Amino acid sequence: MKERPKEIMTITLIGINILVFIVLTMIGRTEDGYFMLQHGAMYEPYIIENQEYYRLFTSLFLHFGISHLLNNMVLLWALGSIFEKEAGKIRFLFCYFISGIGGNLLSLYWNTMHDRQIVSAGASGAIFGLMGGLLWIVFANRGRLGTLSGRGMLIMVVLSLYFGFTSTGVDNLAHVGGLICGFLTALLTYRRKDQKILTVSDINDI
Repeated sequence: MKERPKEIMTITLIGINILVFIVLTMIGRTEDGYFMLQHGAMYEPYIIENQEYYRLFTSLFLHFGISHLLNNMVLLWALGSIFEKEAGKIRFLFCYFISGIGGNLLSLYWNTMHDRQIVSAGASGAIFGLMGGLLWIVFANRGRLGTLSGRGMLIMVVLSLYFGFTSTGVDNLAHVGGLICGFLTALLTYRRKDQKILTVSDINDI
């Protein structure tokens, strides 16, 4: 029997994102903010005034055009496949969705405080969460995880944030919120595979 790939959750998420994009492309224009708003994108008045909190989740699977989708899916595969194989499926999904929703919440708070009404969507907050989570995982493995190094991860984080802040039409607060949530989630849930579990007998021997 053929063994299932270790990155099954990453592959599944990529498949869902692509399927949602194809379906929406068949019935409308994904570059149209109003069309995306009708199908679950983030929009502060709808969430705050209409209490449509589901948008914090549904917006994670929506993308504005093919370039937006492809950029995010390439990053999701590059980061998600490593994260899932190292930390496991449950921690991967937990980090992904906590980061995505957490990033959306920070963006929602910021836009509400500054009276900004923006239609936003995309998996980038969740993907930045995987980046933050991997940053901690690499540190937890003494600065090296396969081909990843602590310095390389820091450079990736800095460059990714820089490109976001120097580009237009980017929800940078979702990126920052996702990055922080991912780092904290990994910090709280990840344990190095060769790390010994402390037992009562070990404590007695100390």
